[in-house]
Amino acid sequence: MGQADNNEQFVQQLTENQNRLYGYVYSLLGDHSRAEDVLQETNLVLWRKIAEYDQTRPFLPWAFAIVRFQVLAQLRDKQRDRMLLNSSLAEMLSDEAASQSEQIDAIREALRPCLGLLTSSNRELIEERYFRTKSVAEMSQNANRSVSSIKVALLRIRRQLADCVQKRMAAEG
Repeated sequence: MGQADNNEQFVQQLTENQNRLYGYVYSLLGDHSRAEDVLQETNLVLWRKIAEYDQTRPFLPWAFAIVRFQVLAQLRDKQRDRMLLNSSLAEMLSDEAASQSEQIDAIREALRPCLGLLTSSNRELIEERYFRTKSVAEMSQNANRSVSSIKVALLRIRRQLADCVQKRMAAEG
């Protein structure tokens, strides 16, 4: 396999796993903005380390290891800021998140059809909150509803989705 083929395969792997890498970073930092910054830095590091990647081995565990170092570096750099995690806790969570990545894929697959079962108004609430990352306060202003009614609606929808996902995963074994 030539260098161009290796680069193309690497870019394909990197592109296909962007959401998983983002989710992994976000699970460790808990902040969308910081997670996006770390993911961008990580993409550059991954590209620089392309020669170290063994294409006969799975991409994701290798990428998760590099992501973990990037997150730890970011936490060290931001120690003056209020942190949600310290570096030792981040390392512990990183190991757990990496081991659960396959389960997350199964949950994501089960979630897609469950989202399709929601009413259009409930689907819109979920999209506003989790896909467009609007605050509950912003959603309440836009919908002319109280903050508490939006929170209760989101709680009920999440429970409905969780039940649906559990049933689908149990049915699939």
